[in-house]
Amino acid sequence: MLGFDRIAFDQNVMGGRACIREMRVTVSLIVNLVANGMGIEEIVEAYPYLAAADVRQALRYAAWLAEESVHTWEPVIA
Repeated sequence: MLGFDRIAFDQNVMGGRACIREMRVTVSLIVNLVANGMGIEEIVEAYPYLAAADVRQALRYAAWLAEESVHTWEPVIA
C-alpha cells in the first residue's frame, strides 16, 4: 500500500482499523496523541514497543488520507 509497510489492517485486530505493525495501536491513537501535544519521543517513551519510525509513518498515512478529494454535491433546483 503505497510504501506504508508499518500500517496493517486485520479484521481480527481492532476491528480492521489501521494499526501499527499488526499491534493493537491504531493510527488514530497516534494522531490524537500528536494533536494533543505529545512529541514523537514522548510517544515512544509512553509506548516502548513502538519505534519513532512507526509514529512518523502513522502521521504520513494520516496526511495521505487527508489529501483525498472531497466532492460536494450541488443542490438540485427543480
